[in-house]
Amino acid sequence: MNGQRVGIMGGTFDPVHYGHLVTAEAAREQFGLQSVVFVPSGRPPHKRQGGVSNFWHRYLMAVLATATNPFFEVSILEYQRSGCSYTVDTVRAFRDLYGAGTELFFITGADAILEIFGWKQPEELLAMCRFIAATRPGYDLGQLHALLGEYFSGAVSVLEIPVLSISSSDIRGRIKRNASIKYLLPEAVEAYIIKSRLYQDGS
Repeated sequence: MNGQRVGIMGGTFDPVHYGHLVTAEAAREQFGLQSVVFVPSGRPPHKRQGGVSNFWHRYLMAVLATATNPFFEVSILEYQRSGCSYTVDTVRAFRDLYGAGTELFFITGADAILEIFGWKQPEELLAMCRFIAATRPGYDLGQLHALLGEYFSGAVSVLEIPVLSISSSDIRGRIKRNASIKYLLPEAVEAYIIKSRLYQDGS
């Protein structure tokens, strides 16, 4: 596996949507990634207890969404690990899996990276992989430069994505209001949500 470039796309994916998929594909193309692994979070420390849907719902939606892209795969790594799901532990596990010869790229939003020094062991994390900061066109990069300093050019690359205004929380809200979610996420994921009655009041 040496010489590979692998992307890690972490998130709750509750639900996965076209913003996630377009971001992963753009990162794969721009940074020459051999694959992008979607990693649904197991027990995210920043989410309140019971505030995230069952892991297997989120995992299956990610599988349905990525099934037609041969460069995408979905991992259950965070489900298999006990305790909270910290990014540094996930990246460390992928480092052990792929070996030192594989370059890892962690794909996330620029706003999330602004909080990186509040994450567990941020310096080790920045040393183990490169970050791809997905932003909307016209995003002010000044805060990233100011926060990351020397890390910015070496460990963080910026990727502009036009469709990042799509959000999982907005999709969940639309479902609760009985509003349309068409064209915000793959049809297979929409069908799964309807069949499983996800995100409705009391679900």
